[in-house]
Amino acid sequence: MSLAYDYPLLSAFWTMLWIFLWVMWFFLLFKIIFDIFRDDSLSGWGKTGWLLFVIVLPFLGVLVYLIARGKDMGRRDVEQVRARQQMFDSYVRETASGGGRPSPTDELVKLSEMRARGEITQEEFQRAKNLVLTDNAPVGRATSVPHT
Repeated sequence: MSLAYDYPLLSAFWTMLWIFLWVMWFFLLFKIIFDIFRDDSLSGWGKTGWLLFVIVLPFLGVLVYLIARGKDMGRRDVEQVRARQQMFDSYVRETASGGGRPSPTDELVKLSEMRARGEITQEEFQRAKNLVLTDNAPVGRATSVPHT
């Protein structure tokens, strides 16, 4: 119980401040290390030099890196976010449009090709075409009309 009386409130705040600063320092250090590896404009020797500088002299290395390459670091972050957003948007577009039934135009083209090859009769073509145009055909039904 005497520990609570020996550690005043101001010391607790100072301890929390130092812990916060150390966490921020490591966050910044690792962000810079990841940025060194992510940068495509640096050669292998350039990456090695910056990495050694940041690891051997961390405070000075981080400060110099931020001064010399901080603007490019922000630009690379923005480019990466935009690239990920474009990939996500294209995935959503492909998934939303390609997952269901083919368009009526595609189905009509397939039906006319089947009729031209003689796989279906004119009557079957008209019946399947009416189903496609009225949108009453189940998925895959319009293109798989059996030959009788």
